[in-house]
Amino acid sequence: MQKHQVQALLMGGQACVFYGAAQFSKDIDFLLLADKTNFAGLQSALNELGAHRIAVPKFDPAALARGHAVHFRCQSGDAKGLRIDVMTHLRDFPPFEALWSRRATVVDEDGTEVSLLSVEDLVKAKKTQRDRDWPMISALVEGHYKATGNSPNPDRITFWLTETRTPERLLDLVSRFTDESHALLPRRPLLGLAIAGDLPRLREALDAEVRAEQDKDRTYWEPLKREMEGFRRAEREGEGQTGERRPESEKS
Repeated sequence: MQKHQVQALLMGGQACVFYGAAQFSKDIDFLLLADKTNFAGLQSALNELGAHRIAVPKFDPAALARGHAVHFRCQSGDAKGLRIDVMTHLRDFPPFEALWSRRATVVDEDGTEVSLLSVEDLVKAKKTQRDRDWPMISALVEGHYKATGNSPNPDRITFWLTETRTPERLLDLVSRFTDESHALLPRRPLLGLAIAGDLPRLREALDAEVRAEQDKDRTYWEPLKREMEGFRRAEREGEGQTGERRPESEKS
Protein backbone atom coordinates (compact mmCIF):
# COMPACT_ATOMS: atom_id res chain seq x y z
CA MET A 1 0.00 0.00 0.00
CA GLN A 2 2.81 2.40 0.85
CA LYS A 3 4.91 1.41 -2.14
CA HIS A 4 2.06 2.41 -4.42
CA GLN A 5 1.35 5.59 -2.41
CA VAL A 6 -2.17 4.63 -1.38
CA GLN A 7 -3.57 7.18 1.06
CA ALA A 8 -5.23 4.93 3.62
CA LEU A 9 -5.89 4.69 7.34
CA LEU A 10 -5.51 1.42 9.17
CA MET A 11 -8.57 0.56 11.25
CA GLY A 12 -10.22 -2.50 12.77
CA GLY A 13 -8.48 -5.13 14.86
CA GLN A 14 -5.01 -4.47 13.48
CA ALA A 15 -5.27 -0.80 14.52
CA CYS A 16 -6.34 -1.92 18.00
CA VAL A 17 -3.06 -3.86 18.26
CA PHE A 18 -1.07 -0.68 17.67
CA TYR A 19 -2.99 1.02 20.49
CA GLY A 20 -2.15 -1.82 22.87
CA ALA A 21 -5.66 -3.28 22.88
CA ALA A 22 -4.71 -6.54 21.21
CA GLN A 23 -7.41 -8.21 19.14
CA PHE A 24 -6.90 -11.33 17.08
CA SER A 25 -7.87 -10.59 13.49
CA LYS A 26 -7.56 -12.61 10.30
CA ASP A 27 -7.96 -9.57 8.09
CA ILE A 28 -6.70 -6.04 7.71
CA ASP A 29 -9.05 -3.08 7.28
CA PHE A 30 -8.31 0.17 5.50
CA LEU A 31 -10.28 3.38 5.09
CA LEU A 32 -9.33 4.96 1.78
CA LEU A 33 -9.38 8.39 0.26
CA ALA A 34 -11.92 8.11 -2.55
CA ASP A 35 -10.31 9.51 -5.68
CA LYS A 36 -9.15 8.06 -9.01
CA THR A 37 -5.45 8.37 -8.29
CA ASN A 38 -5.80 6.62 -4.95
CA PHE A 39 -7.96 3.87 -6.47
CA ALA A 40 -5.32 3.33 -9.18
CA GLY A 41 -2.62 2.99 -6.51
CA LEU A 42 -4.79 0.51 -4.62
CA GLN A 43 -5.28 -1.58 -7.77
CA SER A 44 -1.52 -1.66 -8.34
CA ALA A 45 -0.96 -2.78 -4.75
CA LEU A 46 -3.64 -5.49 -5.04
CA ASN A 47 -2.12 -6.71 -8.31
CA GLU A 48 1.31 -7.03 -6.70
CA LEU A 49 -0.22 -8.98 -3.81
CA GLY A 50 -2.13 -11.23 -6.20
CA ALA A 51 -5.30 -10.17 -4.40
CA HIS A 52 -8.67 -11.29 -5.75
CA ARG A 53 -12.13 -10.19 -4.72
CA ILE A 54 -13.81 -12.82 -2.53
CA ALA A 55 -17.29 -11.41 -1.95
CA VAL A 56 -19.83 -8.91 -3.21
CA PRO A 57 -19.92 -6.09 -4.03
CA LYS A 58 -17.50 -5.59 -6.88
CA PHE A 59 -15.06 -2.71 -6.55
CA ASP A 60 -17.35 0.22 -7.31
CA PRO A 61 -16.67 3.75 -6.03
CA ALA A 62 -20.42 4.41 -5.85
CA ALA A 63 -21.00 1.32 -3.66
CA LEU A 64 -18.07 2.30 -1.44
CA ALA A 65 -19.50 5.80 -1.07
CA ARG A 66 -22.77 4.29 0.21
CA GLY A 67 -20.88 2.49 2.99
CA HIS A 68 -20.10 -0.92 1.51
CA ALA A 69 -16.77 -2.68 2.03
CA VAL A 70 -14.94 -4.59 -0.71
CA HIS A 71 -13.09 -7.76 0.32
CA PHE A 72 -9.95 -9.25 -1.22
CA ARG A 73 -7.73 -12.27 -0.50
CA CYS A 74 -3.99 -12.07 -1.15
CA GLN A 75 -2.44 -14.95 -3.08
CA SER A 76 1.26 -14.13 -3.19
CA GLY A 77 4.27 -13.29 -1.05
CA ASP A 78 4.30 -13.00 2.73
CA ALA A 79 0.70 -11.75 2.63
CA LYS A 80 -0.63 -14.97 1.07
CA GLY A 81 -3.99 -15.84 2.64
CA LEU A 82 -4.45 -12.41 4.21
CA ARG A 83 -7.84 -10.79 3.67
CA ILE A 84 -7.92 -7.07 2.91
CA ASP A 85 -11.13 -5.09 3.44
CA VAL A 86 -11.39 -1.55 2.09
CA MET A 87 -13.97 1.17 2.72
CA THR A 88 -14.27 4.86 1.92
CA HIS A 89 -17.21 5.78 4.18
CA LEU A 90 -18.07 5.03 7.82
CA ARG A 91 -21.40 5.57 9.58
CA ASP A 92 -21.80 9.10 10.99
CA PHE A 93 -18.19 10.02 10.18
CA PRO A 94 -16.87 13.18 8.50
CA PRO A 95 -15.05 12.98 5.14
CA PHE A 96 -11.73 11.15 4.89
CA GLU A 97 -9.74 14.39 4.83
CA ALA A 98 -10.93 15.26 8.36
CA LEU A 99 -10.00 11.81 9.65
CA TRP A 100 -6.61 12.01 7.96
CA SER A 101 -5.89 15.38 9.59
CA ARG A 102 -6.30 13.86 13.08
CA ARG A 103 -4.76 10.47 12.34
CA ALA A 104 -2.18 8.79 14.53
CA THR A 105 1.13 7.57 13.14
CA VAL A 106 3.29 4.73 14.40
CA VAL A 107 6.79 3.82 13.22
CA ASP A 108 7.65 0.13 13.45
CA GLU A 109 11.05 -1.48 14.03
CA ASP A 110 12.14 -1.28 10.39
CA GLY A 111 11.20 2.39 10.10
CA THR A 112 7.90 1.90 8.29
CA GLU A 113 5.38 4.58 9.21
CA VAL A 114 1.79 3.42 9.63
CA SER A 115 -1.16 5.81 9.63
CA LEU A 116 -4.14 4.79 11.76
CA LEU A 117 -7.52 6.14 12.68
CA SER A 118 -7.13 8.23 15.81
CA VAL A 119 -8.08 6.32 18.93
CA GLU A 120 -11.16 8.52 19.29
CA ASP A 121 -12.29 7.67 15.75
CA LEU A 122 -11.44 4.00 16.19
CA VAL A 123 -13.64 3.84 19.30
CA LYS A 124 -16.50 5.39 17.34
CA ALA A 125 -15.96 2.98 14.45
CA LYS A 126 -16.13 0.04 16.86
CA LYS A 127 -19.66 0.97 17.98
CA THR A 128 -21.29 -1.78 15.97
CA GLN A 129 -24.05 -4.33 16.47
CA ARG A 130 -21.40 -7.01 17.15
CA ASP A 131 -21.09 -7.85 20.83
CA ARG A 132 -17.39 -8.64 20.46
CA ASP A 133 -16.55 -5.03 19.56
CA TRP A 134 -17.69 -3.52 22.86
CA PRO A 135 -15.01 -5.05 25.14
CA MET A 136 -12.48 -3.67 22.66
CA ILE A 137 -13.93 -0.18 23.09
CA SER A 138 -13.48 -0.51 26.84
CA ALA A 139 -9.89 -1.65 26.37
CA LEU A 140 -9.07 1.20 23.98
CA VAL A 141 -10.46 3.91 26.28
CA GLU A 142 -8.93 2.40 29.39
CA GLY A 143 -5.57 2.04 27.66
CA HIS A 144 -5.72 5.67 26.55
CA TYR A 145 -6.50 6.81 30.09
CA LYS A 146 -3.69 4.79 31.61
CA ALA A 147 -1.23 6.13 29.04
CA THR A 148 -2.26 9.81 29.19
CA GLY A 149 -4.23 10.22 32.43
CA ASN A 150 -1.38 12.11 34.06
CA SER A 151 -1.50 14.70 31.28
CA PRO A 152 -5.17 15.66 30.98
CA ASN A 153 -6.34 18.29 28.54
CA PRO A 154 -9.89 19.29 27.52
CA ASP A 155 -10.04 16.91 24.55
CA ARG A 156 -8.79 13.96 26.57
CA ILE A 157 -11.10 14.65 29.48
CA THR A 158 -14.08 14.86 27.12
CA PHE A 159 -13.04 11.58 25.47
CA TRP A 160 -12.73 9.75 28.79
CA LEU A 161 -16.01 11.06 30.17
CA THR A 162 -18.03 10.39 27.02
CA GLU A 163 -16.54 7.03 26.03
CA THR A 164 -15.50 5.18 29.21
CA ARG A 165 -17.52 1.99 29.55
CA THR A 166 -16.33 0.78 32.97
CA PRO A 167 -18.66 2.04 35.73
CA GLU A 168 -15.94 2.10 38.39
CA ARG A 169 -13.69 4.15 36.15
CA LEU A 170 -16.54 6.58 35.48
CA LEU A 171 -16.96 7.10 39.21
CA ASP A 172 -13.27 7.99 39.42
CA LEU A 173 -13.49 10.33 36.45
CA VAL A 174 -16.50 12.33 37.61
CA SER A 175 -14.84 12.76 40.97
CA ARG A 176 -11.61 13.94 39.36
CA PHE A 177 -13.23 16.16 36.71
CA THR A 178 -16.37 17.44 38.43
CA ASP A 179 -16.95 20.61 36.42
CA GLU A 180 -16.37 18.88 33.10
CA SER A 181 -18.74 16.06 34.10
CA HIS A 182 -21.58 18.47 34.80
CA ALA A 183 -20.92 20.31 31.54
CA LEU A 184 -21.18 17.05 29.60
CA LEU A 185 -24.46 15.91 31.18
CA PRO A 186 -26.58 16.97 28.17
CA ARG A 187 -24.33 14.92 25.91
CA ARG A 188 -24.19 11.84 28.16
CA PRO A 189 -26.95 11.88 30.78
CA LEU A 190 -25.72 8.74 32.53
CA LEU A 191 -22.88 10.83 33.95
CA GLY A 192 -25.50 12.05 36.43
CA LEU A 193 -25.73 8.52 37.84
CA ALA A 194 -21.95 8.42 38.17
CA ILE A 195 -21.97 11.79 39.94
CA ALA A 196 -24.62 10.45 42.33
CA GLY A 197 -22.57 7.29 42.90
CA ASP A 198 -25.50 5.10 41.84
CA LEU A 199 -23.50 2.12 40.62
CA PRO A 200 -26.39 -0.33 39.94
CA ARG A 201 -28.33 2.15 37.80
CA LEU A 202 -25.11 3.27 36.11
CA ARG A 203 -24.42 -0.30 35.00
CA GLU A 204 -27.95 -0.53 33.61
CA ALA A 205 -27.56 2.77 31.78
CA LEU A 206 -24.26 1.65 30.24
CA ASP A 207 -25.92 -1.54 29.00
CA ALA A 208 -28.79 0.49 27.55
CA GLU A 209 -26.28 2.76 25.81
CA VAL A 210 -24.76 -0.28 24.09
CA ARG A 211 -28.15 -1.54 22.97
CA ALA A 212 -29.08 1.86 21.55
CA GLU A 213 -25.85 2.06 19.54
CA GLN A 214 -26.34 -1.50 18.29
CA ASP A 215 -29.83 -0.60 17.13
CA LYS A 216 -28.46 2.43 15.27
CA ASP A 217 -25.91 0.22 13.54
CA ARG A 218 -28.54 -2.36 12.55
CA THR A 219 -30.74 0.39 11.12
CA TYR A 220 -27.80 1.77 9.14
CA TRP A 221 -26.86 -1.61 7.68
CA GLU A 222 -30.36 -2.85 6.88
CA PRO A 223 -30.66 -1.18 3.44
CA LEU A 224 -27.04 -2.07 2.67
CA LYS A 225 -27.75 -5.73 3.49
CA ARG A 226 -30.72 -5.69 1.11
CA GLU A 227 -28.48 -4.19 -1.54
CA MET A 228 -25.91 -6.93 -0.89
CA GLU A 229 -28.56 -9.55 -1.59
CA GLY A 230 -29.20 -7.81 -4.90
CA PHE A 231 -25.48 -7.91 -5.71
CA ARG A 232 -25.36 -11.65 -4.94
CA ARG A 233 -28.44 -12.35 -7.03
CA ALA A 234 -27.01 -10.40 -9.97
CA GLU A 235 -23.74 -12.34 -9.77
CA ARG A 236 -25.55 -15.68 -9.64
CA GLU A 237 -27.65 -14.70 -12.64
CA GLY A 238 -24.52 -13.55 -14.44
CA GLU A 239 -22.83 -16.89 -13.80
CA GLY A 240 -25.89 -18.68 -15.15
CA GLN A 241 -25.91 -16.64 -18.33
CA THR A 242 -22.20 -17.12 -19.06
CA GLY A 243 -21.90 -20.67 -17.79
CA GLU A 244 -18.90 -19.60 -15.71
CA ARG A 245 -18.54 -20.29 -12.03
CA ARG A 246 -16.34 -18.48 -9.57
CA PRO A 247 -13.86 -20.58 -7.59
CA GLU A 248 -15.13 -21.66 -4.20
CA SER A 249 -12.48 -19.47 -2.57
CA GLU A 250 -14.08 -16.39 -4.13
CA LYS A 251 -17.61 -17.03 -2.93
CA SER A 252 -19.21 -15.63 0.21
